[in-house]
Amino acid sequence: MSQFIIPPPPRIAIPVAGRDALFPVRRIYCVGRNYAAHAREMGNDSREPPFFFQKPTDAVVASGSTIAYPPETRNLHHEVELVLGIGLGGADISPQEARRHVIGLAVGIDLTRRDLQNAAKEAGRPWECSKSFDASAPISALVEWPAGEPLPQSGRITLSVNGQRRQEGNLVEMTWSCTEIVAQLSRFFRLAPGDLIFTGTPAGVGPVVAGDWVQGEIEGVGVVTVLVN
Repeated sequence: MSQFIIPPPPRIAIPVAGRDALFPVRRIYCVGRNYAAHAREMGNDSREPPFFFQKPTDAVVASGSTIAYPPETRNLHHEVELVLGIGLGGADISPQEARRHVIGLAVGIDLTRRDLQNAAKEAGRPWECSKSFDASAPISALVEWPAGEPLPQSGRITLSVNGQRRQEGNLVEMTWSCTEIVAQLSRFFRLAPGDLIFTGTPAGVGPVVAGDWVQGEIEGVGVVTVLVN
């Protein structure tokens, strides 16, 4: 006899590149405005301290999927991002110790209902409706990063829509490095294995419409694709 009064939801996981294995997803954290050029295009100072928001775990979409254009928006935007996969938990992690907490990397797309986000900002309201909707986190397979090897501090990051380049930057342009992000985030939340951290997007964010094929790529990490239907 089941102890649940309704069937439990399926376990959310993403594939691990090159292995017949999965990375179970616990939480999804996102960093806002972590590239100077993107911060400027959004009208903000490039050196403000990092801030964080979350997406629901089941916002994850596997690369190669087709997703529906979300409701209640007329201005859906793409944001390509490097994603960190946490393999070792902890709180108050130092930047010097942060590297050993990251087990792998992936490429993600933070889909954003920009019109709803702008309205929320003007009203001083939370961002959930603009960031945390269904299928808002397409992501590639996780690439396990060799223990002891530093996390990438440079590498081209791009996004194309229907084969036309929209975003192009380099990880070296990140305001806060991967290890600094892990350290800062761990001051607010106890991190745990299975957490994903979207680390921010370069300049060039823009609209996506039904029928668009979107591809994000990070040098040395991977590719994520999604068709918006």
